[in-house]
Amino acid sequence: MKVALPDLAATCSFGGRIAAQLRAGDVVALSGGLGAGKTTLARAIIAALGHEGEVPSPTFAIIETYDPPAVRLPLVHADFYRLTRPREAEEIGLDDYREGAALIAEWPELAGGFAHEAACLSLRLETAETGRIAIVEGGADWLGRMP
Repeated sequence: MKVALPDLAATCSFGGRIAAQLRAGDVVALSGGLGAGKTTLARAIIAALGHEGEVPSPTFAIIETYDPPAVRLPLVHADFYRLTRPREAEEIGLDDYREGAALIAEWPELAGGFAHEAACLSLRLETAETGRIAIVEGGADWLGRMP
Protein backbone atom coordinates (compact mmCIF):
# COMPACT_ATOMS: atom_id res chain seq x y z
CA MET A 1 0.00 0.00 0.00
CA LYS A 2 1.27 3.50 -0.80
CA VAL A 3 0.33 6.57 1.22
CA ALA A 4 0.97 10.07 -0.13
CA LEU A 5 2.45 12.45 2.43
CA PRO A 6 2.54 15.76 0.56
CA ASP A 7 3.15 17.91 3.64
CA LEU A 8 3.62 17.98 7.40
CA ALA A 9 -0.13 17.96 8.05
CA ALA A 10 -0.54 14.73 6.06
CA THR A 11 2.40 13.17 7.90
CA CYS A 12 0.91 14.12 11.27
CA SER A 13 -2.48 12.73 10.24
CA PHE A 14 -0.88 9.45 9.10
CA GLY A 15 1.07 9.28 12.37
CA GLY A 16 -2.21 9.69 14.24
CA ARG A 17 -3.77 6.80 12.33
CA ILE A 18 -0.80 4.59 13.17
CA ALA A 19 -0.92 5.62 16.85
CA ALA A 20 -4.63 4.79 17.03
CA GLN A 21 -3.88 1.18 16.05
CA LEU A 22 -0.64 0.73 18.01
CA ARG A 23 -0.49 -1.95 20.70
CA ALA A 24 2.20 -3.20 23.08
CA GLY A 25 4.46 -5.61 21.22
CA ASP A 26 4.06 -3.82 17.88
CA VAL A 27 7.00 -2.57 15.85
CA VAL A 28 6.78 0.38 13.49
CA ALA A 29 9.88 -0.01 11.31
CA LEU A 30 10.77 3.25 9.52
CA SER A 31 13.18 2.94 6.59
CA GLY A 32 14.40 5.44 4.03
CA GLY A 33 17.39 7.59 3.25
CA LEU A 34 18.69 10.53 5.22
CA GLY A 35 16.06 13.27 5.30
CA ALA A 36 13.24 10.95 4.20
CA GLY A 37 11.07 11.93 7.16
CA LYS A 38 11.52 9.00 9.55
CA THR A 39 11.96 11.13 12.65
CA THR A 40 9.15 13.47 11.61
CA LEU A 41 6.74 10.52 11.33
CA ALA A 42 8.01 9.04 14.61
CA ARG A 43 7.36 12.38 16.32
CA ALA A 44 3.85 12.49 14.88
CA ILE A 45 3.11 9.00 16.25
CA ILE A 46 4.51 9.88 19.67
CA ALA A 47 2.49 13.12 19.81
CA ALA A 48 -0.66 11.25 18.80
CA LEU A 49 -0.04 8.82 21.67
CA GLY A 50 -0.33 11.81 24.01
CA HIS A 51 3.22 13.05 24.51
CA GLU A 52 3.42 16.80 24.84
CA GLY A 53 6.59 18.76 24.31
CA GLU A 54 9.89 17.97 22.65
CA VAL A 55 10.63 14.58 21.15
CA PRO A 56 14.40 14.34 20.86
CA SER A 57 15.89 12.36 18.02
CA PRO A 58 17.48 9.24 19.51
CA THR A 59 20.31 9.31 16.96
CA PHE A 60 22.99 9.70 19.65
CA ALA A 61 21.24 8.09 22.63
CA ILE A 62 19.99 5.28 20.32
CA ILE A 63 16.96 4.66 22.56
CA GLU A 64 14.39 7.02 24.10
CA THR A 65 11.54 5.65 26.20
CA TYR A 66 8.09 7.06 26.89
CA ASP A 67 5.82 5.79 29.65
CA PRO A 68 2.20 6.33 30.69
CA PRO A 69 0.63 8.61 31.66
CA ALA A 70 2.62 10.79 29.24
CA VAL A 71 1.64 8.40 26.43
CA ARG A 72 -1.20 5.90 25.97
CA LEU A 73 1.11 2.87 26.15
CA PRO A 74 4.78 2.23 26.92
CA LEU A 75 6.87 3.14 23.90
CA VAL A 76 10.47 2.77 22.79
CA HIS A 77 11.78 5.07 20.05
CA ALA A 78 15.07 3.77 18.67
CA ASP A 79 17.35 5.08 15.97
CA PHE A 80 19.83 2.42 14.86
CA TYR A 81 21.74 4.66 12.43
CA ARG A 82 24.94 4.48 14.47
CA LEU A 83 25.00 0.69 14.85
CA THR A 84 27.74 -1.06 12.92
CA ARG A 85 26.35 -4.58 13.32
CA PRO A 86 22.94 -6.00 14.28
CA ARG A 87 24.27 -7.67 17.43
CA GLU A 88 24.75 -4.21 18.97
CA ALA A 89 20.96 -3.89 19.35
CA GLU A 90 21.03 -6.94 21.57
CA GLU A 91 24.05 -5.62 23.48
CA ILE A 92 22.25 -2.38 24.41
CA GLY A 93 19.36 -4.42 25.83
CA LEU A 94 16.73 -3.77 23.17
CA ASP A 95 14.70 -6.83 24.16
CA ASP A 96 14.49 -5.58 27.76
CA TYR A 97 13.30 -2.16 26.60
CA ARG A 98 10.68 -3.78 24.33
CA GLU A 99 9.08 -5.85 27.11
CA GLY A 100 5.44 -4.69 27.27
CA ALA A 101 6.08 -1.75 24.95
CA ALA A 102 5.61 -0.77 21.33
CA LEU A 103 8.74 0.03 19.32
CA ILE A 104 9.32 2.70 16.71
CA ALA A 105 12.53 1.72 14.94
CA GLU A 106 14.39 4.07 12.60
CA TRP A 107 16.98 2.38 10.36
CA PRO A 108 15.62 -1.07 11.40
CA GLU A 109 17.83 -2.90 8.90
CA LEU A 110 20.91 -1.90 10.92
CA ALA A 111 19.48 -3.78 13.91
CA GLY A 112 18.80 -6.91 11.88
CA GLY A 113 15.31 -5.90 10.76
CA PHE A 114 11.90 -6.63 12.20
CA ALA A 115 9.86 -7.46 9.07
CA HIS A 116 9.86 -11.15 10.02
CA GLU A 117 7.79 -10.31 13.13
CA ALA A 118 4.02 -10.65 12.78
CA ALA A 119 3.55 -7.42 14.76
CA CYS A 120 5.74 -5.33 12.44
CA LEU A 121 4.39 -2.46 10.38
CA SER A 122 7.12 -1.65 7.86
CA LEU A 123 7.16 1.79 6.28
CA ARG A 124 9.64 2.84 3.63
CA LEU A 125 9.64 6.61 3.18
CA GLU A 126 10.66 8.00 -0.20
CA THR A 127 10.77 11.52 -1.52
CA ALA A 128 8.23 12.41 -4.22
CA GLU A 129 7.65 15.41 -6.46
CA THR A 130 5.61 16.89 -3.64
CA GLY A 131 6.49 15.67 -0.17
CA ARG A 132 6.96 12.00 0.46
CA ILE A 133 5.39 8.61 -0.12
CA ALA A 134 5.15 5.89 2.51
CA ILE A 135 5.23 2.34 1.20
CA VAL A 136 3.46 0.33 3.89
CA GLU A 137 3.54 -3.41 4.59
CA GLY A 138 1.99 -4.95 7.66
CA GLY A 139 2.74 -8.25 9.30
CA ALA A 140 -0.02 -10.71 10.11
CA ASP A 141 -0.92 -8.93 13.36
CA TRP A 142 -1.67 -5.74 11.39
CA LEU A 143 -4.31 -7.35 9.19
CA GLY A 144 -7.58 -5.53 9.78
CA ARG A 145 -5.94 -2.54 11.46
CA MET A 146 -3.74 -1.04 8.75
CA PRO A 147 -3.61 2.76 9.10
